Amino acid sequence: MKGQSGFILALIFALIVAIFAVINVDSVEVNYLFGTGQAPLILIILGSVLMGGLIVGVFGTIQNYKIKRTNRNLQRKIQELESNTTNTPVHETDRDHSYENEAAKEENKEN
Repeated sequence: MKGQSGFILALIFALIVAIFAVINVDSVEVNYLFGTGQAPLILIILGSVLMGGLIVGVFGTIQNYKIKRTNRNLQRKIQELESNTTNTPVHETDRDHSYENEAAKEENKEN
């Protein structure tokens, strides 16, 4: 559902941008760093939206990569801790307490 709503919102945004761009077809002067030139406003609008989408996509991909890397590291730590826990010998006192807790649970069930 989350993916569908995001897709629908993206389509609505694309439609609004397309309508806005088609309405503004006049030629405008564009100032570049190295000079000026004439370009249709529709190309400027669509180019700006495309560049914005690419920038957001690149940053999103970088963030996603960082999250996946952190997740892998945490999963590795969890596996190490679980393997250390299973290899740790149980002390006699710990066993006695676990049996007492199980016995107490059995008594509570009967009552």
